[in-house]
Amino acid sequence: MKAEMIITNAKVLTMDEERPRAEAVAFGGGRILAVGSREEVEALAGPGACVVDAGGRTLLPGFVESHLHLVLGGNELAQLQLGGVAGIEVLARAFRAYAAKHPDLPLLMAQGASYEILDHPVTRHDLDLILDDRPIAMMAPDHHTVWANTAALEAAGILDGAPMPPGHVVVMAADGTATGELLEFEAFSPVLALTGDLHLQLGIATGGEPEPWPDAEQRAKDKEKVAAGLAHCARHGITSMVNMDGNRYTCVLLKEMEAEGRLTARVKVPFHFKPHMELADLDRASAMAAEFTGDWVTSGFVKMFQDGVVDSRTAFMLHDYPGTTDRGAPLFELERFKAICAEIDRRGLQIAVHAIGDGAVRQTIDGYEAARLANGPRDSRHRIEHIELIDRADVPRLGALGITASVQPPHPPGAMDFPMSTMEHVFHRERWRDAYLTKTLADHGAALAFASDWPVTDVSVMRGIQAALTRVAFAGAGDERMDRMEVLRAYTAGGAWAAHWDGLTGRLTPGLAADIVLIDGDIETIPAGDLGGTGIALTIAGGRVTHDPSGLAGTGK
Repeated sequence: MKAEMIITNAKVLTMDEERPRAEAVAFGGGRILAVGSREEVEALAGPGACVVDAGGRTLLPGFVESHLHLVLGGNELAQLQLGGVAGIEVLARAFRAYAAKHPDLPLLMAQGASYEILDHPVTRHDLDLILDDRPIAMMAPDHHTVWANTAALEAAGILDGAPMPPGHVVVMAADGTATGELLEFEAFSPVLALTGDLHLQLGIATGGEPEPWPDAEQRAKDKEKVAAGLAHCARHGITSMVNMDGNRYTCVLLKEMEAEGRLTARVKVPFHFKPHMELADLDRASAMAAEFTGDWVTSGFVKMFQDGVVDSRTAFMLHDYPGTTDRGAPLFELERFKAICAEIDRRGLQIAVHAIGDGAVRQTIDGYEAARLANGPRDSRHRIEHIELIDRADVPRLGALGITASVQPPHPPGAMDFPMSTMEHVFHRERWRDAYLTKTLADHGAALAFASDWPVTDVSVMRGIQAALTRVAFAGAGDERMDRMEVLRAYTAGGAWAAHWDGLTGRLTPGLAADIVLIDGDIETIPAGDLGGTGIALTIAGGRVTHDPSGLAGTGK
């Protein structure tokens, strides 16, 4: 096959151990045809082939985003963004300006509200001072807490509280009414339902499917939101992603977009198993795995939440939070969780568990160990998502059991956008050495996959790389920075391996998918502190140009 496109005069970092460096890459039919010197690769140019002079820029495998929320993130792009907003006056101006631009929205929804956005805990009364005649609400960056005004609580029917499953809380005031603080999905879903978009949240919120099934008109609207998320990711060099929200409906939307020629990244979608479910519900997970098996839309894994988050103290800890007698609680009872893991593993499915506190991390490892004992070892590649605190006794267990640490370089306080003050509030000083480990986990044999958790943090991989390389060690803690090539590997080949995509993408080698990102500079020599501002010159997924801001490949996308 003659090449359809050749990218030459590049600093090619292949992530392939057999040939780690090259000067040019040729591809056609969506696959890489050759990787090598300029002379040998340029000779493969066919009639009409597009030859791109990279001008010495770095060429990498397309970035694998190992943990994001594509549909939610795409939906939120049009909502009010509160990153960096602090103080009631600035918050009020932002909401009122947004309200003026959107007079017909049933809910004025904002994203990225810091837990410290005011100098005291936010209540509905604070938000009533901003707007009291329209429902407004704002989501914390971690997407585990929402604050709503009185109008929103009344419209949602929860001003006087509501029964909730364990771990989900409508926080109540002494007068018997809701304070406006809503912890976890079940508590704030009645408010989110006011937008008319709750069906997009069902997978991560309840594990369910929309009922009635959305008609063609609704699916078209939903696909526009997915398309916005995909375009946002393409601008950051992402060609493959593990989507941690979703359900079968999400897969159907993506398959329709693939058929329409609009799917610009590979997407893996989980079945969400919730505490209220029975083991028989895993038949749905197996059915999704069998139905969606292509190169672009796949399932084959089960996502669970073991706990909440540290800021709201819903993460499950082995010891009490500072200044409290509370340590959170697991969302699954241990023996039941072991049985669930064993059954998922028996079905040949992968498991991914959100576990933030050291108690949740230990219980998740126990579950994976139980699955291995029940079914024997296999190439399962089970994963733990986040691991913000871990007991030192559990560190070597990840490598020993073949567990992937799916962690987010932007998350450690002080590394990127989250304030250092979080550390003081939720971790005892003597435990800072056990928080947000990366290098320590890798040194003890754990496989690493890096991600952003967008829209929890900025999806920019370049900013994530900078965070991984420049984070400052916490007081009394070790240096958790990785070297540059290890970080790049965790965003490419490591992420592909963790998603069972290593036979498809993550490396630049003949036969694999033509998933490519061209960095606007030499990524090995750019100072670490400048990487976050480095642009993406070209993104190609499956041989198709998805981002080309300066027209290098003649598209101008």
